[in-house]
Amino acid sequence: MSRVAVIGGGAAGMLAAIAAAEHGHQVQLFEKNEKLGKKIYITGKGRCNVTNACDTEELFAAVVHNPKFLYSSFYSFTNQDMMELVERNGCPLKSERGGRVFPVSDKSSDVIRALTVCLKNAGVQVRLYEEVDSVETRDGRVSGIRLKKTREIVSADAVIVATGGLSYPSTGSTGDGYRFAEKTGHTVTDLSPALVPFETAEPVGRDLQGLALKNIQAKILKGKKVLYEEFGEMLFTHFGVSGPVLLSASSYGAAQLKKGPLTLSLDLKPALSEEQLDARILRDFEEQKNKQYKNSLSRLLPAKMIPVIVERSGIDPDKKINEITKEERRRIVQAVKDFRLTLTGLRGYKEAIITQGGISVREINPSTMESKLVKGLYFAGEVLDLDAVTGGYNLQIAWSTGHLAGISVE
Repeated sequence: MSRVAVIGGGAAGMLAAIAAAEHGHQVQLFEKNEKLGKKIYITGKGRCNVTNACDTEELFAAVVHNPKFLYSSFYSFTNQDMMELVERNGCPLKSERGGRVFPVSDKSSDVIRALTVCLKNAGVQVRLYEEVDSVETRDGRVSGIRLKKTREIVSADAVIVATGGLSYPSTGSTGDGYRFAEKTGHTVTDLSPALVPFETAEPVGRDLQGLALKNIQAKILKGKKVLYEEFGEMLFTHFGVSGPVLLSASSYGAAQLKKGPLTLSLDLKPALSEEQLDARILRDFEEQKNKQYKNSLSRLLPAKMIPVIVERSGIDPDKKINEITKEERRRIVQAVKDFRLTLTGLRGYKEAIITQGGISVREINPSTMESKLVKGLYFAGEVLDLDAVTGGYNLQIAWSTGHLAGISVE
């Protein structure tokens, strides 16, 4: 029986503690907040998107950085395993659009309660309000941890670092794990907020703030090169653009944005080709021949969008419909099918769902989550250089890597 210290009571830390304890080890879980799972409380807008019910192979496709590293993690503890664990401990689940899995109650607190029951049943000693100051090593292996408040050194045969990243710092994610990693000789890659809204150069928020659009096609371009393309929902904000499709896009655009602005091209009517859209506009115009152009697009677009498209088409708003030429119609089609905005940056960590970058996975054994540099030191969850798009995938990375670290302790 080994003495195991788990640092961080979030998704990865709780799973690591449960798995280690169920494998017969003496486990203490150290959490600096007043309760466990503080970040889980706010995931999925307070509903907790536990995982995604897709096939295991599809999990890899959703991972943006280092998917191959997760092979052992995802297969040793699958999304189905996680769903069973939560349901077995008193929290029924349901699947929604896109395979997103939520508690039936729509309360993230029910997921945390289920995990807390599991921790208790496994015999994990949970120590709240305990901030860890350092990971202690001796002769190339872990010897324990030092607590910040009391300076007490807690001896341990294994230490699992599951401290999260830098996103939502109010939940306690302040980058402690990166500090522990660097002090033990590990490399931390470039860090960036991810799954976070974009800021735009154009003041779209003035006219479009609060407008949510469904079924749009979003494309992120660097020059002519397409960095990301996806179909889904988006939201205009006072600073730029947000919503599921663009939060996921931020993971693909973050590194490139550091080098300069990118272009966002929105197709507001992706179900229609340019010819079909032109025919649709012509049909609408036929029925409104004597109307002014500015009053003619209500069947096609949301009210807030109309003045913006009118302006972008470059046609006099007061022009009569029966005077609009074929070339002018082509400009309307262009404004709807290729609505362009200049992306200038990302919002900060306070609004980011996850952190992109982290401890280099080259220095971690993917079969065990153990450090290749320090014996008995394990890492799990967001602290590693792993991230995925929205839809429950990032939590599954945390559950799976945490579980693998826990079962791998010797």
